[in-house]
Amino acid sequence: MTDSNVAKTGHPRGLYTLFFSEMWERFCYYGMRTLLTLYLVKSLMKGDSEASLMYGAYTALIYAAPVLGGRLADQYLGYRYAILLGAVFMAIGEFLILGGNEMFLLIGMGALIVGNGYFKANISTIVGKLYEDNDPRRDSGFTIFYIGINIGALLATTVVAYVGETYGFHYGFGLAGIGMLSGLLIFWLGRENYAAAPGLEIREAGLETKWGMKMYQLITLGSVLLIPLCYVLILKNTFQIGEGDGAFTFPLMTVLLTMLFVYVAMSLIKAGKAEGAMYRDRMVALVIFMVINVIFWACFEQAGTSLTLFADRNVDRMVMGWEMPASMTQFFNPFFIVLFGSIFTWMWVRLDAVGKNPSIPMKFSLGILQLGLGFLVTIIGLQFVDESTAMVPLLTLLFLYMLHTTGELFLSPIGLSMVTKLAPKNIAGTAMGGWFLSFAIANYAGGLIATLTGGHGGGEIAAADMTELEMKTAGLSQYIDVFSTLGFVLVGFAVLIALMNKPLNKLMHGVR
Repeated sequence: MTDSNVAKTGHPRGLYTLFFSEMWERFCYYGMRTLLTLYLVKSLMKGDSEASLMYGAYTALIYAAPVLGGRLADQYLGYRYAILLGAVFMAIGEFLILGGNEMFLLIGMGALIVGNGYFKANISTIVGKLYEDNDPRRDSGFTIFYIGINIGALLATTVVAYVGETYGFHYGFGLAGIGMLSGLLIFWLGRENYAAAPGLEIREAGLETKWGMKMYQLITLGSVLLIPLCYVLILKNTFQIGEGDGAFTFPLMTVLLTMLFVYVAMSLIKAGKAEGAMYRDRMVALVIFMVINVIFWACFEQAGTSLTLFADRNVDRMVMGWEMPASMTQFFNPFFIVLFGSIFTWMWVRLDAVGKNPSIPMKFSLGILQLGLGFLVTIIGLQFVDESTAMVPLLTLLFLYMLHTTGELFLSPIGLSMVTKLAPKNIAGTAMGGWFLSFAIANYAGGLIATLTGGHGGGEIAAADMTELEMKTAGLSQYIDVFSTLGFVLVGFAVLIALMNKPLNKLMHGVR
């Protein structure tokens, strides 16, 4: 990396162009996601379970799409064109939602899914390619990049959440679309800053002609056809076969995601094996970390569903006479990321310098431990419940999200960096896409977990002949039961990962 491409911070200038591009893309994504569950429940009158499954299917497809987007960028599109294409799709999708009914919402969600598939995996891949192998700045660079993600999320969960709940959901969605256009503009105007990264240009295979068009143009048109497929998968993530007592609910999304995971895992291991025994072992380790990642994020992503509905119904959100919108409680997570992110950046570099940096498996273990402890905070919050309203203090969510955030900082930016270290260079985009697939499975699993909380939108609690206070009290009890169970299970899982530390490190062959 030449001096002209290095900022005063010691990191490549391209990192900061990618930082702001990703920040605004995350503003778009989190702005829409922050409002989605409440929009489904309050505007489209969906029940809690149906809304949670639609949310889970959407966010699952958002993270599954980079599996395809990463592979197409590797083989045909190149990273720059893929990201530009993704940004355009996402902006169009956000503005389609302004149509105001379920059909426009689902078409818009489909465009957002396809766009995210091209944008998300490939911009992270460019960040990794800004650094040479074994560059000690890489982890620090990814943590800086991760702070950008969460500044976007912080702006989304404050500005978009407030505007959407106060003035109307359509204003919030429109604001998110404007954010995506800003990210697109920054990425294009700053393209010289990251020009030294390899793999940006459209591949030779992408320039080949087929059926009278170049392959990259055919792929662009074909991407449009994926939108109705996403429409169906979100709306029909499960469907019933038969009637009456013999009826069977077929878990379509569960089956598809499981099959895709097996395919990607086998592909990664096969590609690693072709590069030799060391990369074979590293790909096995990556698949194991993908499973761990699923467990972490399935629980963490309760933020957008059960924790938001919990905040809406059972958390006292009054702050000095002002009632915080329920969706805005999601801002605690990005706020703490921004607050603690620079500290963690310094901490990893400092610990590495003195030889005390924990191994990657131990970081994952400690991250999951903190996630579990965060859910257990709800037990403490229950001790301070106002029985006349069945509401717990807002501090319950503050401390829950604080622990979830410190757990996330142990795991998520380290995970992104780990993928770029473990994967052979020729499948970097595919490996990153596989990593995001684990987020896909986690998000849908998170939607399934959210249905266990019951809530007030359907099921036994809503059907029972109760007063409003009795319903809220019963709902509170169910929320705390599910959250505390998750907490205890996660603590146990953290211990198990710590016991697997040495075998996992052996598979990684020196990657730290």
